[in-house]
Amino acid sequence: MSFFQEKGAGMMRKFTAVTLFFFAVLFISSGTAFGLAVSATGDGALLVNTILGSGITVSNISYNGGANASGTFTDGLSSGIGMDTGIILTSGSAAGAVGPNDSDSYSVTNGLGGDADLAGLIPGYSVNDATVLEFDFESTGGDLYFNFVFGSEEYNEWVDSSFNDVFGFFLDGINIGLITGTTTPVTIDNVNLGDNSEYYNNNDPGDLGSPTPYYLQYDGFTDVFTAEALGLTAGSHHIKLAIADAGDFIYDSGVFIQGGSFSDKPPEPPGGPAPVPEPGTFVLLGSGLVGLVLYRRKFKK
Repeated sequence: MSFFQEKGAGMMRKFTAVTLFFFAVLFISSGTAFGLAVSATGDGALLVNTILGSGITVSNISYNGGANASGTFTDGLSSGIGMDTGIILTSGSAAGAVGPNDSDSYSVTNGLGGDADLAGLIPGYSVNDATVLEFDFESTGGDLYFNFVFGSEEYNEWVDSSFNDVFGFFLDGINIGLITGTTTPVTIDNVNLGDNSEYYNNNDPGDLGSPTPYYLQYDGFTDVFTAEALGLTAGSHHIKLAIADAGDFIYDSGVFIQGGSFSDKPPEPPGGPAPVPEPGTFVLLGSGLVGLVLYRRKFKK
């Protein structure tokens, strides 16, 4: 072997080692960055400002619920919920929504009471551990839109049972938390494996085994829906965003509201959940391997 061949072979071995080490580190570090992250807060102003979009002014903000029952979130797309940032309101613990799904019955009890508006949606049920965010607002354009996703540990075992966690978005007393384009409320009993299943995402380890397909603790969740109200009268309106346990104090449920989507203009069309994370690392790794092949070819000539 000539001096130049030996030199090239040595450089090739060094390049290969460095390249593989670099992409291994990049892969590992990127992998840990993917997945829902939640910061618990009971600061009503922070929660409202997180979801506030264009054309809306707000006032008289109030929050009632457990100190850790609500929060802001990031990295929702990589977890599969179809929205990247926003807020979460729960009937238990906001941080408990974070995956992986390592429990079929995650629960945090806050020992709080219910809410009359929520109880009105499900007559005959007791309502407990309510979390309520409400405020007044005015819409410049006369309309209101915002995107949301509902998830729960009550899926799939407790569909059509005496336990049916409830949430509602009460605009001037009327619930607009509906399946988009219908008058049907979004509930565990109305969106599940059997009913409106095209809008439902199964994440139940009891059905699927572990790991589950989405980096989320909830055993099931809906696609992205858009709450809307058109042609609002001029002046101030009131909105109550609320969620609670029903029938007991256990098995958490949560509703995600997309950051910046509470607006007088339609948000981007919801497209359901994002796919299970496909880290950009894989693209970079592929590019690196292509470069490595070309480099090897150079020294084989």
